[in-house]
Amino acid sequence: MATEPPTMWALTFDRTREAWDTSTGMVKERVPVPTLGPLDAEHVLLRVHYAGFCGSDRGIWSRRAFGDLILGSLDRDGADRRIFGHEVYGVVEAVGADVTARYGIVAGDTVAAESHVTCGECATCRAGKSHVCLQERILGISTDGVFAEVAKLPAKILWKTDTARIRPEVAAVQEPFGNAVHACSVAPMRDQRVVIIGTGTIGLFAVLVARGLGAAQVIGVEPNAEHAARARALGCDAVLTPRTDTGDRADTDLVAQIRDLTGGLGADVVLEMSGVPASTNTALQAVHPGGDVVLFGIRNGDLTIQDAHRLVMRGLTVHGVVGRRLWDTWETTRALLEDPSTGVQQAVWEHVLDGGQGTIVDIADWEPAAFEAIIRDKPKAVIRFA
Repeated sequence: MATEPPTMWALTFDRTREAWDTSTGMVKERVPVPTLGPLDAEHVLLRVHYAGFCGSDRGIWSRRAFGDLILGSLDRDGADRRIFGHEVYGVVEAVGADVTARYGIVAGDTVAAESHVTCGECATCRAGKSHVCLQERILGISTDGVFAEVAKLPAKILWKTDTARIRPEVAAVQEPFGNAVHACSVAPMRDQRVVIIGTGTIGLFAVLVARGLGAAQVIGVEPNAEHAARARALGCDAVLTPRTDTGDRADTDLVAQIRDLTGGLGADVVLEMSGVPASTNTALQAVHPGGDVVLFGIRNGDLTIQDAHRLVMRGLTVHGVVGRRLWDTWETTRALLEDPSTGVQQAVWEHVLDGGQGTIVDIADWEPAAFEAIIRDKPKAVIRFA
């Protein structure tokens, strides 16, 4: 008699069960446990301990983002089900034949993972810009992810993590923390006056990173009172409230306040983390001549640049930032989190993860309505699988 293959809990979308455009959320179901086969010589099986729920996952939950990538990748793979999730900490359970020799990873290693699976062969990868790989796949979006008890992952995306130095719950959010590290690394931070527009989860991380990298002044911009309070607790010198009635144009009141707080000069660096069109124009007006504007917030559609001549006549530099540079962003992330003198790891635990109070959910207890309330009310949620 044939035995049924072992199964595990996972959070999924299945297009034979629900339509993308008329559904929301994620479904907890039993799925087969992955195995390593003859073609998996450079893969591992990872026993997932903690998996972070990202802003991208919120977009998936509400069906506002990534539907084309998810459905297109299912077509490509000849599959119907996608396991979500891309932020992870876990323990390597099994390794493919070539993993240890090539990557130095053995069963028992504790690791996090980069979410972008890059090809290593396209023009951008060969140019050292694999964070914008032309052929990348993204965990939990265009390939199966880590909202599962066990995940099969390419060994090349694993990042060894010492949980004697980084607590496991924080280890699971190194990937989104790395987004903030990347955003804060494209322009000088030391001794600079920095404005962060949007203090959602990545914006909150950016407050910590900017401080950790030596910013002289950090000003937040945030309409949500709770997020504003968190930004102050994490080290913002001031948190300003933007107007919501300016359409796509700059908030001139906000620009004036930023200039007042920066000695009349404007900011050295402005990080736009919200994706709100008006905020991009505010950023371009709030930065002083010769300054840097970092665009991280994402919004579909067109954007009209107000007073576009400022970009040239004031010598501004605009940076578009996505993901993490491999692997230098991860090295900086490790340095900031592992050094207790920075206070960064403890701040993440206390002020972003609320010390685990109401932010960590066991998969055994996971229920859609209750979890939706958590991701609505908290900046970060983490799912515990083991």
